[in-house]
Amino acid sequence: MSPTPKQARTHRRKAVPRDRTKNVTQWRVEASWNHRPDDPVVIRTSDRKRARKAFRDLLDKGAYVIFQEHAGWDRWRTVDEQNGADLLAEREAEQQLTAAGHPRTPDAYRPNAGDRHRSWLAWMDARAEAARVADEQAEREQAEADARRRRLAAEATRDARALMSPPAIVRPENRQRARHITGAQR
Repeated sequence: MSPTPKQARTHRRKAVPRDRTKNVTQWRVEASWNHRPDDPVVIRTSDRKRARKAFRDLLDKGAYVIFQEHAGWDRWRTVDEQNGADLLAEREAEQQLTAAGHPRTPDAYRPNAGDRHRSWLAWMDARAEAARVADEQAEREQAEADARRRRLAAEATRDARALMSPPAIVRPENRQRARHITGAQR
């Protein structure tokens, strides 16, 4: 455990403006498994490459791994966090698809958080289904627009004779008056 800031402070003759925080080059890798959550693996090292290698090795073993950088005074900043069990399941699904004769996963495929359990083939099927539903919706809307256009044309031909005749004369006693007009404008 690092000393507290007060303990680490000693008398300095000159105030040199630099970071005196101890162990800032430390890296920490924490890994835990679902079958033993109470017994995590913690690796602390000042070698970043060694920490990265430990991170990859623990991911290959199916652990949930957190890669952290030291921020001073026993504070750690998370740099990377991945679930090895999900990555192994994804890799196994990819191998099963390859063994079944399907083409390899496209490079543009990036699964979302909810799609990590699905293969890219299911992703493609979902995209095709969404496109089919959109096409059906567009056809429905086009059919409704055509039916509306036909109905309006039929109404126009039916009402054309009435529209060609002059309007009926309204006798003065039956004429409607607007109520909002003031007396001076009547």
